[in-house]
Amino acid sequence: MEQGYEKVWTGCLAVIRDNISQNAYNTWFAPIRPVRLNKNILTLQVPSQFFYEWLEEHYIDLLKKTIKKELGPNGRLEYSIVMDNTCHANQPQPFTVHAPTLNKKALKNPPISMPVEMSHEPKGVHGLNPFVIPGLKKLNVHPQLIDSYNFDNFIQGDCNRLARSAGIAVGQNPGKTSFNPLLIYSGNGLGKTHLVHAIGIEVKDHYPEKTVLYVTAEQFTNQFIDSIRNNNQNDFVHFYQMIDVLIVDDIHCLAGKPKTQDVFFHLFNQLHQNGKQIIITSDMPPVEMSGIEPRLLSRFKWGLSADLQVPDFETRIAILQKKIHNDGVEMPQEVLELIGSKIKTNVREMEGALISILAQSSMNKKDITMKLAASVIDKFVKNAPREITIDYIQQAVCKYFDLPLDKMKSASRKRETVQARQLAMYFSKIYTKSSLAVIGNKCGNKDHATVLHACKTVKNLIDTDKRFKKYVAELQNIIKIV
Repeated sequence: MEQGYEKVWTGCLAVIRDNISQNAYNTWFAPIRPVRLNKNILTLQVPSQFFYEWLEEHYIDLLKKTIKKELGPNGRLEYSIVMDNTCHANQPQPFTVHAPTLNKKALKNPPISMPVEMSHEPKGVHGLNPFVIPGLKKLNVHPQLIDSYNFDNFIQGDCNRLARSAGIAVGQNPGKTSFNPLLIYSGNGLGKTHLVHAIGIEVKDHYPEKTVLYVTAEQFTNQFIDSIRNNNQNDFVHFYQMIDVLIVDDIHCLAGKPKTQDVFFHLFNQLHQNGKQIIITSDMPPVEMSGIEPRLLSRFKWGLSADLQVPDFETRIAILQKKIHNDGVEMPQEVLELIGSKIKTNVREMEGALISILAQSSMNKKDITMKLAASVIDKFVKNAPREITIDYIQQAVCKYFDLPLDKMKSASRKRETVQARQLAMYFSKIYTKSSLAVIGNKCGNKDHATVLHACKTVKNLIDTDKRFKKYVAELQNIIKIV
């Protein structure tokens, strides 16, 4: 015999089914389970916080209508988020929706937890997610990690010491350190992707049972779009709820995508509150990201933001030596030093030049000499897109004003020195992806507030001082011709 709460919910579903599509019904109402009926309060069990919020946003009017029909004008609805096995699943965590009016206060910050059946894959997840390995009873996710991108191959230097150390700590104790989330940021080609792969590999080495997944922000966005198109957003959310260590590369690519940011915001909260590790990369620190919602940026600042800087000469040489050692080839030290001295700002380009030299030597059956290396590097550097650096900008500004570099970096308050320093900061902000802190450090150990003030001062002078505006225009032309 059907129990009272099941009978009430069956009556509600009859009305709901007539008012929405079959796909929407299967996605958002079929997974709901009635738990109890206490007087005029019906308690429903839903799989997640995101699931509840979707119901509230899209179907609250329909739910109020059905509850009113079944239980009368004083009918109320309680939700219980499903708890995982580590929690007390038999103790629901209710919050109340009143019909016909919604009590917003009662809904604020409801409890969040993971789904109960972690060993069972969500319905349709194989068709939804390309990272799932099919044919297994227990959900098995391919981590998408590159084996060669490990810590052994990630050379440590002053440029990356903090980020590398934090990465090792996270890899050995994911979700348990204060580095959650861990945000790694830098310009292109300085090792962000290598480092986060290394962290993922470290986790798998120490905790083989943990589910690790590396995705780019673009992949995440495309998956979410597909889930909307196929009416299975619920499967999308459930899949990501099961990840123990989520690595998202190029998070800044979510800029201007509010719906994707919204779903990532809720997933971030759920994973973080359940002790899961989140690792993200970006071309810039959170304070400089545009197009990202403030509530999401605030989450990025919860843990540690660590930057990867341009490696010094010694570190560049060590990277090249490690590369040829791994590839089992030999190359004269003077050639490595030539590469390291010619290509300074992008490790990826430096390794590309090394590969080009090896290829020229192999295909033409020639020994690797300084002459051969120089010809390859000259062509490579000439054809490769050049990156404007802070050092280059400082040199250009000092040359323009006939000012020694060390004087510009000094604490001098002379007008011409201050002006040159402010212009160097201004152009560094425009033409490089360096953080304000890095720019300030390079310009005489100034803080980020000084850099912001300098940029604002330059902008004001451009608008009010014709002579200064001429300086800026001429310097801009010099800097852009790299």
